[in-house]
Amino acid sequence: MKIIITIIASMLFSTLFYDQHIGLNLTVFSLVTLVALGISNPSKLRMKETLIVMGLYLLTAILVFFNHSLLSIIANCAVFFTLVGSFSEATSSVYVKWLNGIYSSIAGTFHRNFEDKSENKKPWNEDVDVLHLIKIIVIPLVVVILFVLLYKDGNPFFEEKVAAINFDFINFQWILFCLLGYYLFSNIIVPVKVQPATDSDLATENQLKPLEPLNEDNLKKEKQLGTVVLALLNTLIVLYIISDIAFLLSNTNFAASVLSNQVHNGINALIASIIFAIIIILYFFRGNLNFFDENKTLKNLSYLWIFLNAFLVLLIIVKNAQYIDAFGLTYKRIGVYVYLFMTFIGLTTTFLKVYQIKNLWFLFRKNVSVAFMLLVLCSVVDWDAFITNYNIKNADSLDVNYLIELSNNNAFILHQKKDRMVLKSNQGARIDLKYSNYVSVLEQSNWQELSYDNFKLKTDIKSYEDTK
Repeated sequence: MKIIITIIASMLFSTLFYDQHIGLNLTVFSLVTLVALGISNPSKLRMKETLIVMGLYLLTAILVFFNHSLLSIIANCAVFFTLVGSFSEATSSVYVKWLNGIYSSIAGTFHRNFEDKSENKKPWNEDVDVLHLIKIIVIPLVVVILFVLLYKDGNPFFEEKVAAINFDFINFQWILFCLLGYYLFSNIIVPVKVQPATDSDLATENQLKPLEPLNEDNLKKEKQLGTVVLALLNTLIVLYIISDIAFLLSNTNFAASVLSNQVHNGINALIASIIFAIIIILYFFRGNLNFFDENKTLKNLSYLWIFLNAFLVLLIIVKNAQYIDAFGLTYKRIGVYVYLFMTFIGLTTTFLKVYQIKNLWFLFRKNVSVAFMLLVLCSVVDWDAFITNYNIKNADSLDVNYLIELSNNNAFILHQKKDRMVLKSNQGARIDLKYSNYVSVLEQSNWQELSYDNFKLKTDIKSYEDTK
């Protein structure tokens, strides 16, 4: 059954991707992958973790069709490796799923063959006379070819018929793609795992445990050092926040360069502050100091530092929002929000690590999982279209050139709304050229390359004509 599934999937793989751009084909491939993995590993379908990842994979597949953005394609590929890793070991951490998924996709067949030999399993060819099999295929083939050549020279009519045989219909590149698809699906259809990494991950808990014996003198010294360092850091960040608030209240009409410098400098200060102080917190709360009865002052200073950094995040959000109100959205400004969100998550997990006495693996697991989910959530939005709509509607100073340089995902929007924008020099012609080129691409798309924009095309043309 599995060999049949692999052959069918490999032929679909070549049909979908050979000489085709990404479009509907990636969505269909995702569905084929789900079906192949589900049929081949029915027991895994009873696991909640696996079903969740399958749902995420289906979601990102649909997003590739609707958004057709690079981010949605990246998210789909990331979830693909997570999915394969889930079928190998569903309860492992996300990063171990990635490791197992990538390893299965690249070397799954070789791993299984090596494992079979190491366990002294019966080789597949033990009962097969390989030499006889080669003889029965090669020798008759050579004899037939030889006699065809002899008969061809002796009969002009036969020679004409043989010469008329044309093998151009055989597409060897398509066949190579089939073989590539067969290799991929034969690897992932029975996923394997990197045993040392997987076993180590499953055996490692998130909870920190005390190491005996507790040396109270050393712990007191560490507590005093940590208290002094964190007290100084808290004092510095309070002074920084006060000066930042004073700057924001002093004037509300900032030039673009001032806002840009404030946002970027704030981000740089935040990076340095958080990285430096988290290292300090992790150092002091790496072991027995977590279980020392006299550590309350140090813990409270840590909580205060985390709270003050969270407040600093809020201030940078305000400055970035002012920047966006004045000059519109860009990917870098959205990236600031993404970084600030991950910073807040890092602060939260650091708080939980200290409060609940967790270890470093807890921090790593939680932060990687949140980053993975954030990637999937961000792929839900068609950012080029969102940025274009927002800037046209809200930006006080509209950068039309930036919008034109975005991907074709905003071509319809620019074409429909160009009359509402204040255009300079050749911007109108550039918008029309971008739109016409994109329409040409859509009209020439094969079915494998279709996206939601192909179905929007007629609606867009009609809508634009109605506004004229």
